[in-house]
Amino acid sequence: MARSGYTDLFDDFFGNGSGAGKAAEKAGAKASVDEVSRQVREMQDFLQKKTAELTREMANDGLLDPAAQPQQTAAAVQNAEQGSWEGISDKLAAQLVGQEELLQSLVRAFRRPTLLPPQGENARNVIYLYGGNGSGRHSALRMVAAELAARGLLQSPQIAQMQLSLYPGPAQEKLFLQDLYSAISAPGQIIAFDGWAECAPSCRAALSALVQKGAAPLNSRYLLQKGILVESGTALAGGTVSQLTPKGKYLVFFGTQKPEKLASAFGAGFAEHIGDSCAAAAYMPETLQTIAAGELNRLAQNCRSRLELELSADAALRDWLAGVYTKAEGVAAIVQQAERLYRALAEYKLTRSPAAGAKVTLRAERQGEAVLEAQGETIAITSLLPGVFAAERAQAEAELDAVVGLAPVKEYVRALADNAAAQSRRRAAGLPVAMPNMHMIFAGNPGTGKTTIARIVAHYLKAIGVLRGGQLVEVSRADLVGRYVGHTAPLTNSVIQSALGGVLFIDEAYSLFRGREDSFGLEAIDALVKGIEDHREDLVVVLAGYSREMEQFLSANSGLASRFPNRIEFPDYTADELIRITESIAKEKGYRLDAACLLPLHAYYEQQQAQNAAAAGNGRMARNLLEKAILNQSRRLIADPNAALDELQPSDFELE
Repeated sequence: MARSGYTDLFDDFFGNGSGAGKAAEKAGAKASVDEVSRQVREMQDFLQKKTAELTREMANDGLLDPAAQPQQTAAAVQNAEQGSWEGISDKLAAQLVGQEELLQSLVRAFRRPTLLPPQGENARNVIYLYGGNGSGRHSALRMVAAELAARGLLQSPQIAQMQLSLYPGPAQEKLFLQDLYSAISAPGQIIAFDGWAECAPSCRAALSALVQKGAAPLNSRYLLQKGILVESGTALAGGTVSQLTPKGKYLVFFGTQKPEKLASAFGAGFAEHIGDSCAAAAYMPETLQTIAAGELNRLAQNCRSRLELELSADAALRDWLAGVYTKAEGVAAIVQQAERLYRALAEYKLTRSPAAGAKVTLRAERQGEAVLEAQGETIAITSLLPGVFAAERAQAEAELDAVVGLAPVKEYVRALADNAAAQSRRRAAGLPVAMPNMHMIFAGNPGTGKTTIARIVAHYLKAIGVLRGGQLVEVSRADLVGRYVGHTAPLTNSVIQSALGGVLFIDEAYSLFRGREDSFGLEAIDALVKGIEDHREDLVVVLAGYSREMEQFLSANSGLASRFPNRIEFPDYTADELIRITESIAKEKGYRLDAACLLPLHAYYEQQQAQNAAAAGNGRMARNLLEKAILNQSRRLIADPNAALDELQPSDFELE
């Protein structure tokens, strides 16, 4: 432990620092009685804090007999913290590792209105909490709210949640107003809004007025019936509600985009009324390792107390567990994987009946699997939980089946699963395991499903136990090539590190090679080849692009072609397949095609593909055409209120 922890307690206060002791020395005899009293109080607070820290450090280092420690009850701790804003973020940082700055900024955001009180029923503060998916934003808000409530700084830890993506159009506006009123009237002082980018403009306008003006006017006449806001059917009704106000609550908006994007969605005035923007940091590898280590410690404790097993693991397993993190799932992926390991250990206890206190070891294999070693036996975790992995594979199979066409591509993906099963049997029989080179080239025109298949491949390979993480990291030249000499290799290596355990998808990969004079592009390719070699069993790289350009790209580096033996051609969609894609996308969006649409659509798609499939866009053409049809249908619905809301007719499609 550092010397200052045990011996420099008083130096921190009275030494050469900026503490109250130095201030008192400067003041000398001229200090007033009040000033001296203030300094004494500061010194007492400082010593009390330092003593508590020192006691904890000595106990952690085993230097303090637990029986000799002062017994402080939970009630005493709570009483000491009542009404205090101090130490909240430090206390919560142990529960949300890696997000110390987020917690600090969030506590400041809640404290701000105590110094700058709102006027009337305006919002106490408007907070924008942003960061990547799975970065802990929602957990941070819940934790801070609970701690503030425990200290009496909030009336309640309750948070009223509104998912704004549930109100995508004018048809949901009344429901939005009802839900907004319910959220404002709910217990607690916090309303949290998610999905603002997908809600209807009218709903965003109401929220913008709520933030900027402190009131959202209601265009129709509304009444309260049993606590529910309902539209009045008569103009003579009394006691109507004409506007909604925040009632002095905290309004918290979640997002993945930077604060500047709020201006384009809500208007510049809204962005100016944001009191605090709190950013969740991207998780660094070291932070993920710390989180994984904490989960393994918890796993070991549960094994000892519940299963009577002594569990051991090494740094390789910690890194394996950290590697399951994805931006889509966040830290929850690590927690879920640790829970899966516990279920496997419980299954081992039930089926093998080891003696109490038996030692078991978890180890990560190079193929991305975790195995359990005990009593001279090595058991794959996947074999202890066959039902879990069967369900994951079934889900991946369903995703693959849902893809229109691409039969040769599907056949190749399923061949990978067959090979993984065969290698698993070889491993169980004690034979050498030989995993094939799985790096791939996806060649074909835009819109032929290359990115979609890459995402399914990542999920599929994780489900069959080939990849430990299963994330898809999609990048282009701009993500790999630096802006100055010496920048490219570290940038490329950083991208490779983020993709370990999953699939690295490089779209328009041929853009990395712009001729022999492109030193930056060649440096990125060299770093990519080296990274592939260094992580051959923990990474799948997919290069995507036009067929002819990809041939030229492979000549950029002598080792490039040999590392990508699996070339998969993505054929252009036929007219029949494009119709199926159109129907599938329409179904996802809650629409259906009138039968009369099929023939003109077939003729249109056939003509477009025959003229120039690459320019037509394949699947993208179908999506763009459908989205235009939905816009045209909206105009038709205004003219004909009795028309079916979910039906698209031939006149909605622009086929000329």
